[in-house]
Amino acid sequence: MSRNLKLFIILLGVFIFGTLIGWIVGLLDPNLAEHAYMVLRKLLGGNKLPEGFELFILIFLNNVRVATIIAFGGIILGIVPFLVLLFNGIVVGIVISYTASRGVPGSKILLSIIPHGIVEIPAFIIAGIGGINWFLEVVKGEGELENRFKRGFKIMLRFLILAISLLFIAALIEAFITPKLAGIS
Repeated sequence: MSRNLKLFIILLGVFIFGTLIGWIVGLLDPNLAEHAYMVLRKLLGGNKLPEGFELFILIFLNNVRVATIIAFGGIILGIVPFLVLLFNGIVVGIVISYTASRGVPGSKILLSIIPHGIVEIPAFIIAGIGGINWFLEVVKGEGELENRFKRGFKIMLRFLILAISLLFIAALIEAFITPKLAGIS
């Protein structure tokens, strides 16, 4: 199994673990889940999110920012991708727990997450793989440190470009398809 596939599986596991933690925290402390949910809503612009193209731009730019942090953060001991994916998983778990506690049917919750999530989550993982590969090239690569740094940076950029391309698709799905499928448009 290639290093990139191993990293993909590990990072996906970290995200899923974070989701489980968030879900359990939401079950154990509904007040915390509600507070976290309200903070997220406020960060995303309050009670009413934009629609259509404005929503697409908001989602895409936010996700590009997160993917860039993940990829560039990989140089910091390779740890930032793990932390960001864990945190994002926790957020997803809390949102799932909170919305379920408010009586939202499970099918609607899944339709609110899965259509774009099947593209968005792998995109974040790919950005993470790029960042971790940059770190590993610097630490384990051959040649002078400057050359290893540059090689690793180029590797990271290729992964980040792929991730951003996928995030473009995910944002289109999240802005234009997910709301219709989930009945939230």
